Amino acid sequence: MQNEIINLLKKEKRISDNTINEISSIEINDFADIIKEVGKQETEYLKRDEILKDLKTEHIGKELYIFKEVMSTNTVAKFLAANSAEHGCVILSEKQSNAKGRFGKSWESPLGGIWLSLILTPKIVDHSKIPLMTIATGVAVVKTLEKIGIENPEIKWPNDVMINGKKVSGILTEAITKFNTIEHVIIGVGIDANIDVKELSDELQEGTTTLSEELGHEVNENEVIKLFLEEAEVIGTLFNEGGYEAILKEWRKYSYSIGKIVEVKEPYSKPYDAYVLGISREGALVVEKIDGTLKKVIAGECIIKK
Repeated sequence: MQNEIINLLKKEKRISDNTINEISSIEINDFADIIKEVGKQETEYLKRDEILKDLKTEHIGKELYIFKEVMSTNTVAKFLAANSAEHGCVILSEKQSNAKGRFGKSWESPLGGIWLSLILTPKIVDHSKIPLMTIATGVAVVKTLEKIGIENPEIKWPNDVMINGKKVSGILTEAITKFNTIEHVIIGVGIDANIDVKELSDELQEGTTTLSEELGHEVNENEVIKLFLEEAEVIGTLFNEGGYEAILKEWRKYSYSIGKIVEVKEPYSKPYDAYVLGISREGALVVEKIDGTLKKVIAGECIIKK
């Protein structure tokens, strides 16, 4: 995290190589105010005023930082969370140069996409509820897409949003803990809005779509962001009030996974084929293996076979 913050400061010409070399031990947190200042500057594509105008939230987005380019909005979010960022703080970047998805996979984030992270400071969250926060965020994304005219968005367990069988969005949830207590939850969301799929690596092009491709025209990224922040607040309030069953009901309605044969890849285990039956109250995927045994998949990925 320290290297990324230093790189961001160098890129914005707030600190030089000579200055870094002269400092034997950088207290990186001393630069928090500068990072926040940079995040309040004007950017070319994302517009603070458009996002905040008539924003119908109480917490989400009230503290907002927008950058031209960062390595990862989640990393910046972790830094700001450690430096007095408020619950509901949002970090946006027009471009990410080294973002990561689940299991450390590279997440390509060119201009034209929506790349953001939310900082949440829940009053009390059990570690077992973290997967449900990913589930809830997926619901917020699909409801946002419906509002801009996408007719059939679906959620592929655990963190992908699909349109017509192709991925348009991904979610990465990370908990910041201290002495086994969750202090903050960082939720990263990427949405392929107006990007050119041809800019992506060959392996991603075939299975990726964009909002502009599906709608036949470019979307207003600032409007999509505003709608998402409002949906995130609605589903977040439901989560905080313990409305887990209502969230799961919504997720099941949009599920891309239920009823399909998948290849399940769990950490440190051999892959196996299974039929997806549903999702548990904890957010685990419930599958029936080929031998008829039932299993809850808490962490891993599922590759749709048919």
